[in-house]
Amino acid sequence: MSTSRSLSAEWPISPAATLGSSVRTKGIEREARARLPWAVRKYLKAETGRLLLRMPEEEAEAFQLASEKISKTVETIEALPVLPREVEDILALSSRERHKWLKDGRLQSIGTRTLKMRGRSKAVTFHVFDPKHIEDVLDRDLPNIWREQDAEEAARNRRRGANKAARTRADKLSQRRGKTGTDGTKLDGWDAFEDEGLLR
Repeated sequence: MSTSRSLSAEWPISPAATLGSSVRTKGIEREARARLPWAVRKYLKAETGRLLLRMPEEEAEAFQLASEKISKTVETIEALPVLPREVEDILALSSRERHKWLKDGRLQSIGTRTLKMRGRSKAVTFHVFDPKHIEDVLDRDLPNIWREQDAEEAARNRRRGANKAARTRADKLSQRRGKTGTDGTKLDGWDAFEDEGLLR
C-alpha cells in the first residue's frame, strides 16, 4: 500500500521577531497565512522557532507559490506591529496596566488597526506598537519600575486624601465649637451677631 508523499519547507523565526512570546508566534502565523490563498492557509503552521509549510506532492505548483510568499513575509516579520494581546504576553501586563500606560504615554502607540472580528457585528479598533519600543521596555524591565512608581503615587494620593478629610473634619468641628457653648447649646444672640457681619 503506497502512501501519499508531501512537500515541506521551513523558515526560521528569530527571537527578535517573537520577543519570547507564544502569542506573538501565533500572530506571526496568522499574518503569514493571511498573505496566502485561502486553500493553502491550513498547510502553514508556526512552531517554536520556525514556520512550517507541508503540502501534498500533487500541489507542487501551489506549494512553490506559497513558499515564495512566505519567504517574503519572513523578511519583514521582525517589523510587524505588536498587537495588544501580544504586548500583554511579552511584558506580562494586565489589560488595565496596558490601558493606563498607553494613556499616560509610557507605552507608545504607532497607530491603530481596525478589524472585523468573526461573530461580531461591529469592527474593532485598537492600538498597535513598534516591536523595537516593546523590546526596549522589556530589556529595561520598565513594567516593574512603572508599577513601583504607580504604587508610590497611589500611596501619596491616599495620604493627601486622608489629610484633606482630616482638615475638613477639623474645620467643621471648629465651626460647630465657635457657634455653640461648651455644653453644646447654641449661644444666645449668636444669629444676630452673625447677621451683623462682625466676624467677616
